Amino acid sequence: MRNLLAAWRLLRFVLHVLHGLLMIKLLFPSLSLGQRHHRIRWWSGKMLALMGVRLQLQGQARPGPKLIVANHVSWLDIAAVHAVLPEARFVSKADVKHWPVVGALTEGVGTLFIERASKRDALRVVHQMADALKAGDTVAVFPEGTTGAGPELLPFHGNLLQAAIATETVIQPLALRWHEPGERFSSSARFIGDTTMIASLWTVLKARGVGIDIQILPALESAHADRRALAEHVREQIAAALAAN
Repeated sequence: MRNLLAAWRLLRFVLHVLHGLLMIKLLFPSLSLGQRHHRIRWWSGKMLALMGVRLQLQGQARPGPKLIVANHVSWLDIAAVHAVLPEARFVSKADVKHWPVVGALTEGVGTLFIERASKRDALRVVHQMADALKAGDTVAVFPEGTTGAGPELLPFHGNLLQAAIATETVIQPLALRWHEPGERFSSSARFIGDTTMIASLWTVLKARGVGIDIQILPALESAHADRRALAEHVREQIAAALAAN
């Protein structure tokens, strides 16, 4: 029965992804920024629902430009954040840009791409992030640099936080907790180790009762902060929120 359920969800997921691709290619060029954000929120929320993922939100984000900083568990984290904060422009590894279909989707919603192994490219992206923040955009990063298992956070790298410090933009921490029946931290949603995208997708589609709780934590001022100290402080705030829920 689980395989049948997963197959039905997969069919609807594929159709929804294709719909999103057509929406970006054909509709987005004629839409205002606000209209695009409305579509991104709708598409992301529906995608989670089609996969059987329940989303619960706690807290409210600071209005205006901000740097969203969140822990990273699943490739679905971006869709979950976009379902509540569709204005977020994520910083993603450059490889994603060349993935079939996914690359076009991520590029279409304003993603900033970075070559993580290149210090020079990291500096370029920091400047690009700073320009976006000064223009009033919301930018989002996963400072762990990769996905983790959930309960234990990896070290937070502070280099991308420099964009917020340089522009004196607030930091908006988010705590993302995936869960499922009997597991405070979902094993089905994890995207770690040698797990492939296809395998991870099928695992989520087969699972029952997977949910994600997004807790928006109080915004933090960044002006004149030390980026390493700020990154560690944000990490502590998110870790404390995860431990409390």
